[in-house]
Amino acid sequence: MKTDIEIAQEAKMLPIREIAQQLGITEEELEPYGRYKAKVSDEVFQRLAQRPNGKLVLVTAINPTPAGEGKTTTTVGLGQAMAKIGKKAVIALREPSLGPVFGIKGGAAGGGYAQVVPMEDINLHFTGDMHAITAANNLLCAIIDNHLQQGNALGIDPRRILFGRCMDMNDRALRNVVVGLGGKVNGVPREDSFMITVASEIMAILCLADDLEDLKQRLGDILVAYTWGGQPVYARDLGVHGAMTALLKDALKPNLVQTLENTPALMHGGPFANIAHGCNSVRATKLALKLGDYCITEAGFGSDLGAEKFLDIKCRFAGLTPSAIVIVATLRALKYNGGVDKKETSLENVEALKKGLVNLGAHVENMRKYGVPVLVAINRFPTDTRAEIEVLSEYCRQLDVQVSLSDVYAKGGEGAIDLANKVVEACSQPADFRFLYDTDAPVKEKIETIAKKIYGADGVSYTPAANKRIQEIEALGKGNLPICVAKTQYSLSDNPALLGRPGHFTITVKNVKLSAGAGFIVALTGDIMVMPGLPKAPAANQIDVDSSGRITGLF
Repeated sequence: MKTDIEIAQEAKMLPIREIAQQLGITEEELEPYGRYKAKVSDEVFQRLAQRPNGKLVLVTAINPTPAGEGKTTTTVGLGQAMAKIGKKAVIALREPSLGPVFGIKGGAAGGGYAQVVPMEDINLHFTGDMHAITAANNLLCAIIDNHLQQGNALGIDPRRILFGRCMDMNDRALRNVVVGLGGKVNGVPREDSFMITVASEIMAILCLADDLEDLKQRLGDILVAYTWGGQPVYARDLGVHGAMTALLKDALKPNLVQTLENTPALMHGGPFANIAHGCNSVRATKLALKLGDYCITEAGFGSDLGAEKFLDIKCRFAGLTPSAIVIVATLRALKYNGGVDKKETSLENVEALKKGLVNLGAHVENMRKYGVPVLVAINRFPTDTRAEIEVLSEYCRQLDVQVSLSDVYAKGGEGAIDLANKVVEACSQPADFRFLYDTDAPVKEKIETIAKKIYGADGVSYTPAANKRIQEIEALGKGNLPICVAKTQYSLSDNPALLGRPGHFTITVKNVKLSAGAGFIVALTGDIMVMPGLPKAPAANQIDVDSSGRITGLF
């Protein structure tokens, strides 16, 4: 069978201006980056401001497993299927990070015959957004250290600098570092750290900003440090937010690409959902809603992470109202949740499937709490058996939730026609969208609401460090912001080993961080790392390029 990259390289792509024409975007409103990708200019937003929005469809999933789920693949295939049933749909996706591309996951542009292309460009440098975010982040860090070196007029306490450096690569050796060594001329020695670019507050800010002015305001609001006297220091106090905005001016514009079936796709921004808010940019989603009758977008990892943050953070800030939610699962992943070893998930095991179905049930219940119609999409594998499918179908009937078998990996849009029709039907149903919590509630109450209502926890415990940070945040008058929980993606709990639907557990908040520019409070749980490491056999070992420039091994 052909690999994803072989399928992508055989695709007959249309010039990007023709994809833009499908959407009514003129050549003057397009900023091409080569023949097959482009940025969409600000003029389009202004011209379409009064156009009614289409329907917003969120694609989420059960907790990810080594057996795979295929959320992005399903999102792309659903977008392609919409075109086949005569609906004008635009998909809105996140940009891949180089960390997973060269680490454990490989490429992240869909799979099989449900991909966005040019796949190699998208997975590598694309239009340079990641590099711009990295540069803006590290400019702020350089300014902080220069301020210390040049006399420290603000009285910044080097022990209480909160803003760290980043790079878009998995490099565990940089998690904790010491900078400024080598004598007086090389700066003030202090402890520092690196995170992966997609975990940077700059990434979150880019993805939540409405426009250039809002972007600059948010960058200025970044809390970077405290003074010796315990007073907060923001990026605007260092006079650097204007230069950071200049670096991000073009990165703020959404990127237009296409699927294998030449349907339009916007890819913009890429925060991880286990350590950030896990959604593509507000600007791309809003643009897709203006350009199409349906915007199909995804949120990272399971509904307990990406979808919760999409609904409680992104929709709250952007004034978005979803019309339907699709939860993606595979029989293999559900059997894994039922205790089957990864190597045996392709074998029929009805009993393990029955045990693992509780994970799907939890995600269905979670999403229904937001008052939006919910569907289940089963990403089919050739090894799925009739008996297993019947067990799943009966379980969904008991939950009173629509289920569709999707085969987009092998068939592209043709494999999701049933799903597309059911999504259209769901979007026509009445919805009563509501948030999970009130942002004016105390910080701990909001965290506990998420832990109990979404994770199924009995309660939350806090370390002394977390309690202290919460007190500081509330003292700054920032306690009324939404919560972004950093948590393992593999379990509904904060313990990755607890599969299925864990019960009788407590979530432990180890630390709390204020992302004042992004506009949310990060609660760090478990052993979550903001700088991932590489596995023993990185995906980078399989990636190569021949003398003609043809890339191989990229998934």
